[in-house]
Amino acid sequence: MTSPTGWCMTGDSGVRVWGVIHGRRVYMVGPPLPLVGHIAFGVIDRGTNVLQVRPSTLCPHNCIYCSVDAGPSSRTRRAEFLVEPEYIARWVGVIAQFKGVSVEALIDGVGEPLAHPQILEIIRLLRKTPLVGRIALETHGGFLSRHLVRKLAEAGLDRINLSLDTLDPEKARLLSGVPWYDVERVVRVVEYAVKETSIDVVLTPVVVPGINEDDMRDLIDLAKSLRLGEKSGWPTGVLIQKYEEHRYGRKVRGVKAWSWARFYKWLRELEEETGYRLKPGMEELGFRKAPKLPAPYRRGEEVILRVVSEGWHKGELLAVTARGDRVMALYCNGDKRCSPGVRVRARIVRDKDNIYVARA
Repeated sequence: MTSPTGWCMTGDSGVRVWGVIHGRRVYMVGPPLPLVGHIAFGVIDRGTNVLQVRPSTLCPHNCIYCSVDAGPSSRTRRAEFLVEPEYIARWVGVIAQFKGVSVEALIDGVGEPLAHPQILEIIRLLRKTPLVGRIALETHGGFLSRHLVRKLAEAGLDRINLSLDTLDPEKARLLSGVPWYDVERVVRVVEYAVKETSIDVVLTPVVVPGINEDDMRDLIDLAKSLRLGEKSGWPTGVLIQKYEEHRYGRKVRGVKAWSWARFYKWLRELEEETGYRLKPGMEELGFRKAPKLPAPYRRGEEVILRVVSEGWHKGELLAVTARGDRVMALYCNGDKRCSPGVRVRARIVRDKDNIYVARA
């Protein structure tokens, strides 16, 4: 698949410095850089009717369990990325057309999607994009306000997946990692959203053992009282996520991640205790299998890549294939010859879901 602009990867790389935040450069991504291939930004197709749309890596929170080490206190990030609204909407349209089915555009990311300064424009453009049926957005809620919710509804947003981990103000500040997080205000905005706008809200808390598992009952009560998930036709308004330890993520001191077996056992017991659905099937949530974008490169294959900028993580560079059809994370093992504009012979070490990592 080539860039929907029809431009080849020559001349301008499509990456320019936009600003500096938290001591890290922020790059704006546009044509002709392809928007498939990197996990941090662009569009991810995992073979269903749901496309992950990632317009921003920025985040104002420092969640203590963050699996991608986002936010001001990140120790692993080297740079941040934003994507031009028109460009990411165009890629979504091209991929949806390839799939040939109505898709849900799920705006998520390795940061806070609402941190994109043009998030409303992105939603408006997605709403006008053929074959985009539903638009959802994941957020931790720190930026939410009644005014913003009204604007999101006017732009065409259908659902907010809210990572609300507790209703306890002190715990909420602890888990979010910032002293300004006001969970009581967030709850008031949720109530306004579901009662006064067309937007549905579904809670997607992360359960951190020993810290907030008992708080899930309060979140279930909130979902029941506000009938969360009903506008989406879902059988639940709470989708609990399991805390996991990741290589580049934050590890909560003194906490050991549950096994999946223990997590599902706890989930079943909580379902029985509350009488509330917590494990709906994927089809009940609207997920369907759909044609998947072809993967033109395979793990172990040698490719020629052109370096375009520094990368998302320390030690990583951003590179594009010679055909200009995929962007990749490139590791050069500290070789200073790997600089913007240089062509590098590399071997692909990851290729799952058209997300690529290569080593020089």
